[in-house]
Amino acid sequence: MSAIRITELLGDGIGPELHRSLHQVVEVLPLEFEFEPIDFSLENRERRDRDLFEEAYESMNRNKLAIKYPTVTRTISPNAILRRLCNFSVILRPVISIPGIASNFKEDVFLYIVRIATGGTYDDPGRRIGRDSAISIRIVEGDPCRHAAKFAFRLARDKGLTMTSSSKHTIQKATDGLFESIVDMVHEEFQDVPHKRELFDALLAKIILHPHDFQVILVLNEYGDFLSDMAGGLVGSIGTTASGTFSFSEDDEVDIAMFDPAGGTAPDIAGQDKCNPTAILFALGMLLDHIGHYELGHALRLAILGAIRDGQCTADIGGTLSCSGFTQVVVERLQRELPQAG
Repeated sequence: MSAIRITELLGDGIGPELHRSLHQVVEVLPLEFEFEPIDFSLENRERRDRDLFEEAYESMNRNKLAIKYPTVTRTISPNAILRRLCNFSVILRPVISIPGIASNFKEDVFLYIVRIATGGTYDDPGRRIGRDSAISIRIVEGDPCRHAAKFAFRLARDKGLTMTSSSKHTIQKATDGLFESIVDMVHEEFQDVPHKRELFDALLAKIILHPHDFQVILVLNEYGDFLSDMAGGLVGSIGTTASGTFSFSEDDEVDIAMFDPAGGTAPDIAGQDKCNPTAILFALGMLLDHIGHYELGHALRLAILGAIRDGQCTADIGGTLSCSGFTQVVVERLQRELPQAG
C-alpha cells in the first residue's frame, strides 16, 4: 500500500506540542503516512509572504490532504488566504457532548455544523463613510452554496440523519433567499433525506431548548461562525472541537481537504506541556474518516473519549495530566481499540 501523503502546516504557540502529540498517535496506526511539513509560523509567513502561501497551496493541491496547526493572526488571517488560494468553500465542524467534561448545559449535544466558508460580510471588511457611518457589502455566491448543500445532504444521507438549513431569508430576501433556493434545488437530488428550514435566531433558541431535534445544520458564513462557538460553549469547551475545510472539483466532489483544531495558539501556556491535544487528535480522526478508514477514526475517538470519561485528561477539562501524559494514555487505549488483523 502506498504512503498517504499529507501536507502539514506547522504553526505558532502550542503548535509544536500538538505536532508531537499527533505524531505519537500516528506511529501506532496500521497505515504508512508521509508528511510534507511547511513552516507556517508567523515569523516565516512574514519573512516569505506570498512565496510561502504559494508553496503551501502547491503542496496541498498535490497531496489533496492537509493538517494545520494553530497560527497567529497579526494583520491578515492565514486561514483567509488559504481559503482563497485553495478555493475552500465548506467547513464541517462536529460538536459533541463528551462525558467527563463539566458543562453548564445538561442536555447532550451532537451536531454536524456545515458552514459555507466564504461570503457574507466577512469577504468585505467595509469602509467608513464620513464621520459617523460605515458600510460593508454582504456577498452570497451560488457555487459555494451548492457545494455546501450537497455536502450536507450527503452527510445526512450517509449517517441516516436529518438536515436543517438556517438563515434569515424572511429579512435578507436577496442573499439568504438565494441560499435557501439553492438548498431546495439540491434537495431534489436527496429527497430521501428529511429537510426542514429554521430562521437563524429561532434556531439558536431551539437548539438550547431541544438539542436532539437537530443533527446536520447548514448555514451561511457568519451564522456558522456564531453557531459553532455557541455549540462549543454548550458542550463545555471550544478547545475540544476540530474542523474539516473542503474545496470541490467541477463535478462537486471534494478536491482538497484540510483538518485542524478549532482552538487558538494559547501563547500563555505554549512550551509548558499543558495544552490539550484533544482537538488535533479529533482532526486526525476526521482525516481518517475522509480517506475511507472510518474504523481507525472510530478507534481513535473511542480512545480519546474513554480517557476523558475516566478523568485521564488535561487540567483545562478537569484532569491532572500534561499534554504528553494525556497523549500517552490515548496511545495505550488506541492500541487496545484498533481492529485486530485477521
